[in-house]
Amino acid sequence: MSEGREDSLFTAATISGSEVGSVIAPPVEYAVAVDRFLAAAELSPASQRVYRIALTTWAWTLVDRASPVGASRRGAAAPVVPLALIDGADAAVRLAAGFAAREAAVGARTANRELAILRSALTWWRARGWIAADPTADPTADLRRRAAQPSPGAEPLTDDQARAVLRLHAPLREQALWHAVYDTGGGIERILALDVPDLDPSGRRTRPTAPGPALHWRPATGRLLALLAAGRPSGPLFLTDRRAPRDTPARHRCPVTGRGRLSYRRAAEVFTESTQGLDEGGRGWTLRQLRRR
Repeated sequence: MSEGREDSLFTAATISGSEVGSVIAPPVEYAVAVDRFLAAAELSPASQRVYRIALTTWAWTLVDRASPVGASRRGAAAPVVPLALIDGADAAVRLAAGFAAREAAVGARTANRELAILRSALTWWRARGWIAADPTADPTADLRRRAAQPSPGAEPLTDDQARAVLRLHAPLREQALWHAVYDTGGGIERILALDVPDLDPSGRRTRPTAPGPALHWRPATGRLLALLAAGRPSGPLFLTDRRAPRDTPARHRCPVTGRGRLSYRRAAEVFTESTQGLDEGGRGWTLRQLRRR
């Protein structure tokens, strides 16, 4: 999906014609405004979560504080922010500084997506008279979409770099996934789509019934995959940390734990966070760089 397409979807998904003009008492807190915005938005549960995370990130910016990143971001208590701060004289400057910081931390694509989400919420709030202006439209603030630049480290990792990744102390799920990506050279989306019955432990490969050409791995990787699948006769091989939403299709939910299939986005995010200490630039590497060519 192109970034321009993303913007149009964010805007269209968040403003319902039946909602505009409804009489609701203006909220005092930014968080309450976010709740009402999301309650009225026609979004899937997964998109609701993405929107809420993005809008919570902007709350930190409005009070001139750095948003937590990585593992510290999940579970961090958001600051209490008056909605009136959006109409403050320095709101545009604070948002511009926060946008630049987010671009440096997570890249242009993610920062642009978060900005598009904020603009959708601002449009919805302005339509109800809860705020007077859109600070992201301030011409004096540098809140323009950034062009996504190719990563200077887009080349595959060297053998030494890959070995350093595989020696990292990480949870079993990550160890198994990273070893599988490195050993098999297979597409990451395909590896994440594997189910427990697709594994042939004795042959150290995927079974013939699994879609696509067989994937092969070394003994160490086989042991990690066996540990990961232990006690689970069926369902996705790689699981999320939390139980899946109730409307998750059965094929993407573990019948034993109730957790859902791990997404590429989350797997990539964890990998980049985990490799920041190995990358000389401090940004971390991408999961695709781990694939053998």
